[in-house]
Amino acid sequence: MRVSLFIEKYFWLFLIAGIVLGLWDPIPFKIFPAFLPKVLLGTMLFFVFLKIDSLQILENIRNYKLMIYITFVYMIVIPVFFFFSINIFSPDVAIAILLLTAMPAGVSTPALTDIVKGNVSLSMSLTIVSQIVAPFTVPLLFWLIDFSGHSINKLLMLKDMAFIVFLPMIIAQVIKKYFPLSIKKTQHLYTSLNVLLLLSFVYLAISSQRNYILENPKGLVWKIAVLYMVFIILHVIGYFMCFKQNKENRIAVAIGAAYMNNGMAIVLAASYFKPEVLVLMVLSEVPWNTLLAPFKRFISRLN
Repeated sequence: MRVSLFIEKYFWLFLIAGIVLGLWDPIPFKIFPAFLPKVLLGTMLFFVFLKIDSLQILENIRNYKLMIYITFVYMIVIPVFFFFSINIFSPDVAIAILLLTAMPAGVSTPALTDIVKGNVSLSMSLTIVSQIVAPFTVPLLFWLIDFSGHSINKLLMLKDMAFIVFLPMIIAQVIKKYFPLSIKKTQHLYTSLNVLLLLSFVYLAISSQRNYILENPKGLVWKIAVLYMVFIILHVIGYFMCFKQNKENRIAVAIGAAYMNNGMAIVLAASYFKPEVLVLMVLSEVPWNTLLAPFKRFISRLN
């Protein structure tokens, strides 16, 4: 088995390794620049855009009413629903869950959709569209909802998200135009490279919050339980929100809803929110990496 295929197949091992390394032998937070997580995330998006012809996908989206409906539910309805549901019990956790659920579909959702036998082309379209609208919808949510005791620079958040999303997309389109053969020859390496980048990303994120995590192990148990509950509900909402669609389409929508770009959430949490919010974003890696297999078994029993 080629190294790249091994990395792709066992990507979860590398993510767990990033968590373990961050807790066992963390990098001193002061020795790497604060913008490094943003650079890592932007680089991951760059490799994704190299593999996906985002402009062509957008042009080929014919059922625009369905795309608008799904994107609106993804980016507005679901985050608001979870925020007001959880805010009754814990305002700080509600803010963290709002940030997490407001994120666009993760860049790996087409691959995850393929694993679960869903509509990959629909998943790719949802991923691109949600990535493009996220720089506008996320700051809008935090502007519309009043947070007492929390000061968030929405314009700076908009600038950061636009930089992280649009710059890699533009650069990728230019490179594909002028070096198509080189891109074609190296495409098989991009996913494995992204796994290694994600390992580095998780390692840095865990390192930055290691002391907080180890000092409050009991307090984290219920937070992980809340995250599992949120992710399970996201699977259910995603699968049944387009009940008139065929099974493959509903799988794609469910994967997009549940497997958001939590890497972007970690970057934003590190830049604009309290450590408690950042810890929850990092802990979201646990349900993110463990619920796909149960979901696959569940939908295999449905007609």
